[in-house]
Order: sequence, then structure tokens, then C-alpha cells
Amino acid sequence: MQNHPHSVDCVIDARWVIPVEPRRTVLEHHSVAIKDGTIVDLMPSAAVSERYLPQRRIALAEHALIPGLVNLHTHAAMTLMRGLADDQALMDWLQRHIWPVETRLASPEFVHDGTLLACAEMLRGGVTCFNDMYFFPEAAAQAVLGAGMRAALGMIVIEFRSPYANDAADYLSKGLAMRDSYRDEPRLSFCIAPHAPFTVSDATFERVATYAGELDVPVHIHLHETADEIRDSLAAHNLRPIRRLQELGLLGPGLIAVHAVHLEADEIVLLAEHGCHVAHCPSSNLKLASGIAPVAQLHRHGVNVGLGTDGAASNNRLDIFTEMRLAALLAKGSSGDPTVLPAHAALEMATLNAARALGLDQRIGSLSKGKRADIVAVNLAAPELAPCYDPLSHLAYAAGREHVSHVWVDGELLVDNGAFTRIDARELTAKAAHWKEKIRSQD
Repeated sequence: MQNHPHSVDCVIDARWVIPVEPRRTVLEHHSVAIKDGTIVDLMPSAAVSERYLPQRRIALAEHALIPGLVNLHTHAAMTLMRGLADDQALMDWLQRHIWPVETRLASPEFVHDGTLLACAEMLRGGVTCFNDMYFFPEAAAQAVLGAGMRAALGMIVIEFRSPYANDAADYLSKGLAMRDSYRDEPRLSFCIAPHAPFTVSDATFERVATYAGELDVPVHIHLHETADEIRDSLAAHNLRPIRRLQELGLLGPGLIAVHAVHLEADEIVLLAEHGCHVAHCPSSNLKLASGIAPVAQLHRHGVNVGLGTDGAASNNRLDIFTEMRLAALLAKGSSGDPTVLPAHAALEMATLNAARALGLDQRIGSLSKGKRADIVAVNLAAPELAPCYDPLSHLAYAAGREHVSHVWVDGELLVDNGAFTRIDARELTAKAAHWKEKIRSQD
């Protein structure tokens, strides 16, 4: 009995398919079949016509297909403050420039436009999902849905008053209401996002732990970013921040510790024992002179580490390709071991590891049957990438976001040969210019 080809929405043929799972796998001359936004098959391109009848077939003869990149930590709306105050210490940067501008100008309009600008930058760089922490997350949600991306939105919690909320209880109340409003949007998920140990009280942390447990959402927090943070915690609480969080019930498999630069050996073991995750932001840590996270030691102890950019105000790029390369090089240089964090591990940090930290690894993070079709095509035919002996090596060490040609989320093509299909780039740059003038007048 003859089997007839099954109808699918799209088949993408590529020179290489790099699914991330299984590890180190590189499939040459393979294709990905998509139906209803889901990956239904990976197969040799020569066998496609026997199995499938696609509505559309896209041939990318010199490209590598990879899972959509996941930015595990950013403040998307702060893209409007890119380059506003460079080359300064963290607290000077925050207190003298960032916080004053936010106090005067943060609004739903500011957050929507800044987040949409960030979405455009990330999409062109192959990022299909990001973990955000900022004020007015409802406005960020609208920007994300308009761009077609995927995002984990932070229910931000902080003690001090802002244009968004009056106190910690108000932040929590508004964040929970936001989650209730958008919980049925399939491209959105949520985290509780207490800003940092030095801006959140013990009583608020206890409420955060309770809500995180009841709602089964991750806790997204800056932690051990600077040496000053640790000194201040010892003075105020007689505890290092991680130990304080442990006493308050925050350590666990839902915790995403952002930065985790200044860790002692026993603290690395503590993170591992509790199943915590780390969002490693190498560019931001270097630019703010915070230090270099001990990624090699974290990996050695089995801590799941994903990659983040931090906000564009402190990076100044939302570029996960840069973070992949830098993370690999820093791990080698700081450990003295050139075998640490090989290319495939750097790609895992940018995809599956970050998805796992967000609790999304059953849906995204690898090109696997049954997962959502969040896919990025990287053109490896450019002269600056020739010759290509190993596409995995190229992705970590040679290629950049400028080589991303196509991006799909849920099977929807959002970047087509470098052009946006949803976002109006001209309108967006005009909005950025408008905000620049307002911010410059306030800074």
C-alpha cells in the first residue's frame, strides 16, 4: 500500500541543521518540517518529497538552522537609554543617570516603544525569546505581542516608589494583575522579579517566595553582581546575599541568579544543591567592571548557566552571538583551560540552558519533534566565514548577528532575508529619536 505525502505548512531545507539536542549533533543537507507552528520532523532533504507536501518550501543552501536564541536577562525598555551614560561605576551609573531619567520619564509609552526597539534588535540577531525585568510590564507585553516574539515578563518588585508603583505591595499587586491579564497568551510566560537583595526587604522576599511557590513561576533576581553588594549585605544583615536568600526560602530550582560574579566555592555548591540557574551576562559585567563570573566552576558543579545581555544601557548591544563568543573566551582565559566551554556548550547556553531556566525547555530551546518552531537561519557563505570546517565552531567563534537571515517564532516568519515582516523599522527609529530628545533634556 502506497503512503501519500502528508500536508505541512512549511519545509525549510538547509546545508546544516544543528538541533542542540542531542549534543554536538550536526545534520548536513537536512530539512525541518513545520505544521501549526510545531516541528513535526527533521529529515534528509532528499527524503522530503516522499513524506511531505509543504505549502511552502524554503531552500537555504549555505545556511545553518539553529533553535531561536534565548536572552536570559535584559531590561528591554532601557534600549532607549543606550549610550546615555557610559564608562561609570554601577552605582554612579544608576543613581546619577538611569534612576533619575526613569523617575521622570518611565511610562507605558516609554516602555512600549523601548521594548519594541529591543525586540527589533533581538529578532535581527536571532533572539526569539527574552526574559525581561522592568516597569509597566503590560506595555512590554503589548510590544512583544506586536513584534511576534516570545518573552518571559518580570513581575518586578522593589521597595522604592516609581512612576509604576508606590511600594513593594503595590508592585506585587500590579504584577500579579498583569499576569492574570496575559496568562492565556501562548508566547508570554512570567517570572517574579525582585530587583536585587539591596533593594528588597526580608518581608518582601518572604512574600515573593510564597507567590513563586503558589504560582510555580521562576524568581528572576540580580545576585552577587558586585563586591560592594556583598560588603553592604554583610554590614546590614551579617550575611552574604546568597545566604540571606537561603534563609528566606528563595533558593531552589525556580531561582535565576543574574550575574553571579562574586561567588565563593561553597556558594557554587549551594547553587548546585538547590538546582538554581545562573544568567551569565559577560559583556555587561566587563563594561561595568563587575568582574568575571566563574562559569567553568559552575559548569563543573552542574549548575545550569544561560546567557543574557543585560539592558542595552549597560552593554550596549542585545547581541547573544557576542555573549556566546565572549563567554567561551572568558571561561577559557579565567580558568587557564582551553577545553572549557567548547562551541557546542556556548550554543547550549544561548538556547536550551536559557530555556530550561525559564521552565520552557519542553517547548523551545532545541529543534526537536513536538517543540515549537522557533528557528533561526544563519548564512555561513560570507567571505569572512570561509572556509567552514565546522559550523558549530563558526556559530560560537566566527559568525555574528549580521549573518542571521531568517527568523521564525511558532513557525511564523518574522525576519525574511533580514527584513522585518511585522515591525515598521522607519517608524521605530523615528520613535527612538523622539525619546532621545526627551531623555537628553532630562539627563
